[in-house]
Amino acid sequence: MPLLFKRFMSKVCQLTGKRPGVGNNRSHAMNATRRRYMPNLVSKMIVDPKTGRRTRMKISVHALRTMTKRGLV
Repeated sequence: MPLLFKRFMSKVCQLTGKRPGVGNNRSHAMNATRRRYMPNLVSKMIVDPKTGRRTRMKISVHALRTMTKRGLV
């Protein structure tokens, strides 16, 4: 695959649906340039409790902490 058509990974949490947010970078002179706030995603192996199958998911760290707190991981 040529470098021109390089694929990019999706920045979406597969559990909560968190997506990149948009906003402005502000310089000291208060100039505004657009930017993206990326969610903190990690790749994690999750076990389905019903079937026992393992699947690799990209989930946000916030969702991972919630799953750990509730005993799902």
